[in-house]
Amino acid sequence: MERRSISSGTPWESRVGYSRAVRIGDRVIVSGTTATDDAGEVVGDDDPYTQTIVALSNIEDALEEAGATFEDVVRTRVYVTDIGRWEEVGRAHGEHFAEVRPATSMLEVRALIDPAMLVEIEAEAIISRP
Repeated sequence: MERRSISSGTPWESRVGYSRAVRIGDRVIVSGTTATDDAGEVVGDDDPYTQTIVALSNIEDALEEAGATFEDVVRTRVYVTDIGRWEEVGRAHGEHFAEVRPATSMLEVRALIDPAMLVEIEAEAIISRP
């Protein structure tokens, strides 16, 4: 099977040695994705709802480049720095996945790579259409 790497174009992908997403066959795996804009700046200061929306938008871009959509997502993993604000994150996740309802986990972590980041999301998709 052909392996296809999808890049977001950020400089840290080559420095750290990873891709935004990888597609092999009908599977697409999206790396942990945060609420950053095209310049790599964090969006949604102290707002986990907004950060979740932006992270999911970034995931959607990677999925589309790989030939997938949110409808193909079978699993997400959501990492938050404050589990006490889970409802804000969950509301944003639910707005995107209310119909798809992938398997998911939400986990509190001590910190993300930038202190301004409150949410990081991974996604796995299986493309089920030709």
